[in-house]
Amino acid sequence: HDLPEELGYSQQYYAKRTAHLVEVSTDEGVTGWGECFGPGPVALANKAIVEQVVAPMVVGTDPLDRERTWHKAYNLLRDHGQKGMSMQALSGVDIALWDIVGKSTGLPIAQLAGGLCRDEVPVYGYGMMLRRLPAKELAAAFKDEAAAIKEAGFAAVKMKVGLGARDDIRLAEAARAGLGDDCPLMVDANHCYDTPTAFTVGRELARLNVHWFEEPVAPEDRDGYRELRAGLELNIAGGEAQFGRWGWRRLLEARCIDIAQPEACALGGISEYLKVLALAHANFIPVVNHVWGSAVAVAVNLQLLGHMADLPGGLHPVEPLLEFDTTLNLFRDELPTEPLDIQGQVAATGRARVPAKPGHGVEPRPDLLDKYRIA
Repeated sequence: HDLPEELGYSQQYYAKRTAHLVEVSTDEGVTGWGECFGPGPVALANKAIVEQVVAPMVVGTDPLDRERTWHKAYNLLRDHGQKGMSMQALSGVDIALWDIVGKSTGLPIAQLAGGLCRDEVPVYGYGMMLRRLPAKELAAAFKDEAAAIKEAGFAAVKMKVGLGARDDIRLAEAARAGLGDDCPLMVDANHCYDTPTAFTVGRELARLNVHWFEEPVAPEDRDGYRELRAGLELNIAGGEAQFGRWGWRRLLEARCIDIAQPEACALGGISEYLKVLALAHANFIPVVNHVWGSAVAVAVNLQLLGHMADLPGGLHPVEPLLEFDTTLNLFRDELPTEPLDIQGQVAATGRARVPAKPGHGVEPRPDLLDKYRIA
């Protein structure tokens, strides 16, 4: 769907919101829904992989045999893509299979995964996307938007950067001024810096008491991540561009990040996410899931965060947060037959409830799917 204004991050601007949903049906009439991470052109490529590569390996299998199906698909895909779109495509199918099993058993995904550790999750709001404005005007807009997100009840706020070190620091100063000193602020660079520039920006972000600095350098640059983590006095976060347990093992064991941000709709689905979560906990790295997409992605992550155990545990543990995009998203707010109403819950309590319905808890509206279908 069209956005009211063009938005951007450090790599591109975009004027349309897209989502790639995957529908899997059984011969017993149970339908599951999954989602593949990725914007419009990537979603179209993912669609081809789902239909032409993954689907033939899934048709005729038992949805209860998710591990067998996952490894069969991955083993045949690994020669052609151990990360990226192949894994995104597999993720959407895997999530749909978990939804099917949940609906077949009458259990939410969190229960299927081992049960709830919490039934509601604090939510942080991110906005402050880049716009085609002079830096001074954008900084003023960021100040106002940061204040508005805080006023809406979110537990913390995240902003984008990507104009260059000098202007990015000004944007962060403006956001902090809008928030005041009592609200956590996070900064997402979408890997736009080299390591020296990330140090320059990161030192100023530490001065502004920024809670985490997200994807400061390219995901391939593990040495850069380690240097930044050792040299900056703020948390380094990342991982949305890591795929599978094998990529995550290298990132975690190398102590590259303070906060892990796995993307379940990209890294291999729920089956693989649970293995990555175990690796993160084995390395004592807290997890705050990356979330970007439709209501399906939001509901899946509520289930996973509800299932997530405290790390390291205690009377007053630090809770994981649900990432929530505060910009317009009809595929999140209007897609479900019964809306999630995250914004209303946040306004009341700053938290969102884990859906108690079978599967992930979202059933898409057929009329909305038909209206916005592009492929």
